[in-house]
Amino acid sequence: MNEKKQEPSALFVMDGVTGGHDGMNYVQPKKFRKKKQEPLDISKLALEVRSGDRTALARAITLIESSNALHKVDGQALLQELLPYTGNAIRIGITGVPGAGKSSFIEAFGTMLCKMDKRVAVLAIDPSSSLSGGSILGDKTRMEELVRQQNAFVRPSPSAGTLGGVHKKSRETMLLCEAAGYDVLLIETVGVGQSETYVRGMVDFFLLLVLTGAGDELQGMKKGIMELADGIIVHKADGDNVRPAKRTMQEYKQILHFLQPSTPGWMSTALAVSSIEKTGLDKVWDMLTEFENTVKKSNYWNIRRHEQTRDWFHSMITDHLIDSFYGSPERKTQVRSLEDEILHGRLTVTQGVNALFDK
Repeated sequence: MNEKKQEPSALFVMDGVTGGHDGMNYVQPKKFRKKKQEPLDISKLALEVRSGDRTALARAITLIESSNALHKVDGQALLQELLPYTGNAIRIGITGVPGAGKSSFIEAFGTMLCKMDKRVAVLAIDPSSSLSGGSILGDKTRMEELVRQQNAFVRPSPSAGTLGGVHKKSRETMLLCEAAGYDVLLIETVGVGQSETYVRGMVDFFLLLVLTGAGDELQGMKKGIMELADGIIVHKADGDNVRPAKRTMQEYKQILHFLQPSTPGWMSTALAVSSIEKTGLDKVWDMLTEFENTVKKSNYWNIRRHEQTRDWFHSMITDHLIDSFYGSPERKTQVRSLEDEILHGRLTVTQGVNALFDK
């Protein structure tokens, strides 16, 4: 029995930008291909983003994150048009040990800020699989109360293998959110580790979430990550954990007193917070407000941001050089040949690297 085959649907659209789950175009068979899409109106999209249209902001972020060559050009043109309207938010990086409750803290804290008439954007980064490259992107489902707030925007993105627990386009996404009028940016990282220096290099305030029972945690916590923190939250300070949490908070305060401050002129401190009972959240905002006033008064706020932009520029040069190097077909062939020589013991690794650059 011959059944009439149903033609495939049009290209999958993600946040208004044609593409697959990774933002790249699907190439359809020629006979099924739709008419060529109209060029993206950059100025129109920029105006929509500036008006606070969340759908337009989502489209803009998808454009920036896309690996499609045409999307990259459009994304940078859009960013350039919005650049004069950026820089007016406080950028807060949030990290913590597994199970510290980063998502629950962000939801409770973000919801409180929204009720204070603040506009809150959350960039939640989920780890990508090293095997499939896929990511669950479940933060949006975990922050049910926050996503219902009219002046909140929650954007989950895959880390895509980037060190530091953030997406490689997180910096540009922050600028888009600022252009859309969000005045508090919360960047949730994948987890805690040595590569969190990457996050420290893109935010104003770096917040570390820890758990109660300080003994083992303090021994296991790397000194380096504590030196990066502008504030420490002893989380889940509720029920039977209230007293242990306060004791842990005091221990962290003592340790921070002996560490070099992450931000000149600011003494890092620790607070006990419960996202379930909504206690201590107001003190976190008071701490952030005091931090902003103190650092802006000394002008280190602008100095740090200029340093971060300069470092971003140099890191992108490195990324571009690596991509250009491996993008050459001749170079790929040479690398494979040298790999074979090294694996068979005919060359040392250093000799192989030198051979790539010897003329």
